[in-house]
Amino acid sequence: MNRADWLALLPHRPPFLFVDDVVEIGDDAVTTVFRAAPDLAFFSGHFPGDPVMPGVLLCECCLQAGAILMQRRNADADGDSVPVVTRILEAKFKRVVRPGDRLQIHVALDEELGGAFFMTGKASVADETALRCRFAVTRTHRGDAAAGAGT
Repeated sequence: MNRADWLALLPHRPPFLFVDDVVEIGDDAVTTVFRAAPDLAFFSGHFPGDPVMPGVLLCECCLQAGAILMQRRNADADGDSVPVVTRILEAKFKRVVRPGDRLQIHVALDEELGGAFFMTGKASVADETALRCRFAVTRTHRGDAAAGAGT
């Protein structure tokens, strides 16, 4: 899958795009990478002198990877719909992510139920787990995404 293909599946764009590449994608799992570039704006304020990637953005890496998987599985879905997160069931943070770290994100589909995709995500740096999370993603119409939950 080339960059244009997976970008077409996501409504996200810089500066809020947390996927640099899709390494592997199958029917039930996706692996992406994201480099936490030192010049990302959030590092200057979280925390000055000891920068750490915010945990919510680690979750966002998994949510965006999950959105790619969901959109690819349902390529015939309404072109006016976008993926949105409906819940984060669990998030466990195991390691801090620093400027320059390369994150490998793996998201697996646990269950598809009535248009909702229940997934498990893992973000790692150099084979060390930084985050494990479970979450659900569904679709909404583009105009409704601004008023409700989003990834």
